[in-house]
Amino acid sequence: MKKIISLAILFLLLGAQNLVSAENRSLLEKILNRDLPGGAASKAKKNKIKELKKEKEKSTQEVYIECEHIDDKSLLEKVIRRDLPGGSGKKKECIRSAKKRQKKDPSYLNITDTDVSLYTGTFDVIDKEGDDQTSLLGIEHKNSNLFRDTLFGRVKPVSGAFVTGDSSFYLYSGIEAQYDIGPVKILPSFTPGYYEKGDGKDLGSALEFKSEIKIGFDIFENSKLGYSYSHISNNDWGDTNPGTDNQQITFTKNF
Repeated sequence: MKKIISLAILFLLLGAQNLVSAENRSLLEKILNRDLPGGAASKAKKNKIKELKKEKEKSTQEVYIECEHIDDKSLLEKVIRRDLPGGSGKKKECIRSAKKRQKKDPSYLNITDTDVSLYTGTFDVIDKEGDDQTSLLGIEHKNSNLFRDTLFGRVKPVSGAFVTGDSSFYLYSGIEAQYDIGPVKILPSFTPGYYEKGDGKDLGSALEFKSEIKIGFDIFENSKLGYSYSHISNNDWGDTNPGTDNQQITFTKNF
């Protein structure tokens, strides 16, 4: 009787072990104690392979995003929108280097690639009457992942806002192009927006248009210092169109 009880306990223990190790198995697989094609275990394995492929694709995409800011195309390549033999290969070298670094440290490419700029300067620098000139303080946001190569250079969306010392404020959104000359970046932009005069200058309309040219310099890793000059007017769509010219010093940090 003891032997029968011992055998029964052993059988139950073995059965429990098989159930734990085969929790993804169907009833037939549990009875046969083996995986069958198309079974739950097989599906789980396929799902795992899919997850690994997705992770690899995401990793590859992050590598290309890391190197997207490099513009190594000649003017002819930009016009015909294709690579020609004998190019500089800076972007390819960046991709190779990024892949090597990623293998050593997979976390270093987990970036959002967002530029945030803080700027301060003078509102209405060319003030004929002398009573509207004041200070301004602003913030601007750009996402380098949204860069697009066009015939006019690399273009991305930009948005921001500034407030003046006379409580005027301007909210804007538009596009900005980028041209790299070594460590120097030329950044022209066009940004329509909403203007509220507050206690400051009346620009004649709530809808205004800001045209700006910015020169930026790489000072530290992921940091830039720049100077910009802008003009705001309503294109004669308002009751009046006095316009305003502004100048700013800008500090940009990439996150």
